[in-house]
Amino acid sequence: MTTLIRPIEPKDDQQIAALIRKVLTEFKRNQPGTVFTDPTTDQLHHLFTTGGSSYWIACNDEQVLGGCGIYPTAGLPEGCAELVKFYLDPAARGLGLGKLLLEKSFEAAKAAGFTQLYLESFPEFTTAIALYERYGFKHIDAALGNSGHYACNVWMLKDL
Repeated sequence: MTTLIRPIEPKDDQQIAALIRKVLTEFKRNQPGTVFTDPTTDQLHHLFTTGGSSYWIACNDEQVLGGCGIYPTAGLPEGCAELVKFYLDPAARGLGLGKLLLEKSFEAAKAAGFTQLYLESFPEFTTAIALYERYGFKHIDAALGNSGHYACNVWMLKDL
């Protein structure tokens, strides 16, 4: 499989939104207070035109396999962005794509001048949380910023 990691394009919106909702349903987190019901999920390309943001798509030809990005979420501390919307299709897991997407996001965050990354997740995402820990994210006791994803109950922070 030849996989490309590239910036999100308008043509990706429908596929990545469907993939995000598929993964949240797989882990029984298809609920309010998550990206599942976030209205921006259906227009990610537009969302990631915001200054300081970027979103990366892993794809095989025209098939979207996953995505990950950074976003300057309101209310975060100075110099901090949020690692957001990191999802992989079940068939694409274990191939190293998650690591590639994370590394692209870290590079983009540093290039944008951020010194920290924050993320929100769920305990059910054990593989993702273990990956975050390997990349230096530390658990924190409370949410930061105003993501609107009030159902998330795992919060982590990483110095870049």
